Amino acid sequence: MFGRPGVTTRDRPTIADVARAAGVSKGAVSFALNGRPGVAEETRARILAAARALGWTPSHRARALSSSRAFAVGLVMSRPPELLGADPFFPSFIAGAEAVLVDRQEALVLQVVPGREAEEDSYRRLAADGRVDGVFLTDLRVDDPRIALLEQISLPAVTLGRPDVDSTFPAVVVDERSGIAAAVAHLVALGHERIAHVAGPAHFLHGATRRAAWERTLVDAGLPPGRCLVADFSAAGGARATRELLDTGEPPTAIVYANDLMATAGLAVAMERGIDVPGQLSITGFDDTEIAAHLRPPLTTVRTDAFGWGKVAARTLLDLIDGKPGADVEMPPAQLVVRASTAPPAP
Repeated sequence: MFGRPGVTTRDRPTIADVARAAGVSKGAVSFALNGRPGVAEETRARILAAARALGWTPSHRARALSSSRAFAVGLVMSRPPELLGADPFFPSFIAGAEAVLVDRQEALVLQVVPGREAEEDSYRRLAADGRVDGVFLTDLRVDDPRIALLEQISLPAVTLGRPDVDSTFPAVVVDERSGIAAAVAHLVALGHERIAHVAGPAHFLHGATRRAAWERTLVDAGLPPGRCLVADFSAAGGARATRELLDTGEPPTAIVYANDLMATAGLAVAMERGIDVPGQLSITGFDDTEIAAHLRPPLTTVRTDAFGWGKVAARTLLDLIDGKPGADVEMPPAQLVVRASTAPPAP
């Protein structure tokens, strides 16, 4: 079987082939290809040129065996698969993380599990089998028990948000409170006094944080908090909560939703009932998903950078795995984007 000049293997080029072509030792090739010091720059350049000429590519299995690394990170999510597919935040977050992981030749292991017990089992198996070198910890919970679990099984992690329990892990943090506060203040400035909230589950920290920001901003404005209904971040949950709010004797003139998906469903419910948005009802969302600007009317919402969040979280996790000291990273705060779904209340 004929191959490239200087390649003696019957399969893919090896480090030995690169060493032979460059006239150096296999150790020098390993140092050069892995970016480690100890090789003269002229020699490193010659080795890299030989590797390119031979079409050499790294063997993931060989890298893992030689370094006791999996070269993979994990994301375990406890939620129904259909809800994951409908939530636009996580595809953007994963895309941002992958943008970093691909460049570093790292893989992402995604597991969607049905409940907390299965989630805990997944973390234990990932650690015991050495399938990942670390994990992203999302959907932080009040008194989150996963922090202690990951510390116990020595699995490095980066948390999306700052937990409310002691944690040795770095956090990538977005100030969501300022975004909700800006949305409520915007509605108050327009003249709304009956401002309701459709919240996410109370056991999620971001659900509780957004609800608290809504309530605090109304109190600071001298207004009593309106009704708050807890939903599940899904479109169906948002629609149910909206119907219940509109069926009250004195319905709100504005509704602040904890995410765009629920706000979009709320907008659909208002249209079904012939309620003019924003003439009779103002609506705000959270996330500024791609569809938000293309609804009719376009949705006033709070913008966060899910893609950028994924990139920063991936860099932080890989640095932690590499033994670098982990520190919390503050992302740009959430910002209000005013569109046509909000207006002064009807006289």
